[in-house]
Amino acid sequence: MAEASLLGPEDPPAFALISEGAPSPFLLIADHAGQAVPAALDRLGLAQAELDRHIGWDIGVAGTTRKLAALLDATAVLQTYSRLVIDCNRPPGAPGSIAAVSDGTDIAANVAASEAQRAQRVAEIFAPYHACIGAQLDARAARGQPTILIAMHSFTPVYAGIVRPWQAGVLYQRDARFAMALKPLLEAEGLVVGDNEPYAVSDATDYAIPVHGERRGLVHLELEIRQDLIAHEEGQAAWAARLARLFSDLATDFTPA
Repeated sequence: MAEASLLGPEDPPAFALISEGAPSPFLLIADHAGQAVPAALDRLGLAQAELDRHIGWDIGVAGTTRKLAALLDATAVLQTYSRLVIDCNRPPGAPGSIAAVSDGTDIAANVAASEAQRAQRVAEIFAPYHACIGAQLDARAARGQPTILIAMHSFTPVYAGIVRPWQAGVLYQRDARFAMALKPLLEAEGLVVGDNEPYAVSDATDYAIPVHGERRGLVHLELEIRQDLIAHEEGQAAWAARLARLFSDLATDFTPA
């Protein structure tokens, strides 16, 4: 007997598409923007306080990305569901795609999930989100619109008892062009900026940049912002304004004349 649909009529769509067809060369994506859990999964058996932690989503990214998209007049695609349901920046089946434990919190519902149930999460949450990104990129290419792909993320100030000194990090794998152009501009604003810190992009641990950025040969960046700086609307607005200014300064260097 086939599994019932994971997402019910009261559950939100897998992604939010903002300003489709906007003229900016920047396409913003946010793999961990949301913290929703399908009603059928009953919050994965977790207290809401756990979903509110960094393990449930990238704190501050949704607001920052929406504000940045508005300032740039750019299209954005935001994932709606918690990374604990399925991590939309991990290849399906990779460690951490459907985590059993995250920063000391056991997710028993994920351990108990059958292969069919895991496949449902891929089919109903992961795949539609990435299909939307792919469709946006195809449409932009068809109309000759240049694209600079920016994957928006945030990171915790302290992890495993270690204080992280960076306010932001520029992440990349095979193509560091935009990262290395942005890094000194951020540093000129008095910020400590990680070079592939606190994480680095790889085919094994990341999906969005390798698949949508590298395979298509697009100029791209995975940007990390420290969560305490964007946890509230004031910080989100300040970072959106900063990034809009700096991205606009760089746009002409990375798009055809």
